Amino acid sequence: MNRPAPQETPSERLARYIEQTDGISKPWLLAQLRLQKLQDERDTLSAAEYTQALADIHQDLMHLGEWWTGREDEAFG
Repeated sequence: MNRPAPQETPSERLARYIEQTDGISKPWLLAQLRLQKLQDERDTLSAAEYTQALADIHQDLMHLGEWWTGREDEAFG
């Protein structure tokens, strides 16, 4: 069984999961990774930097729109 290393951050565990499950082509997983990395770094960012980074991720998610339409089986199956 693959156990995470004690020093491994939540974003590193998520990145490993994405890699192992071939999730690199799934943009919602990449957005989750960005959110987790932002959470990992929250203590080192100013409130303005954190808010801007969160807004950037949100905007990218909104641009995904319905990219999956017609690809439901491929994307979610």
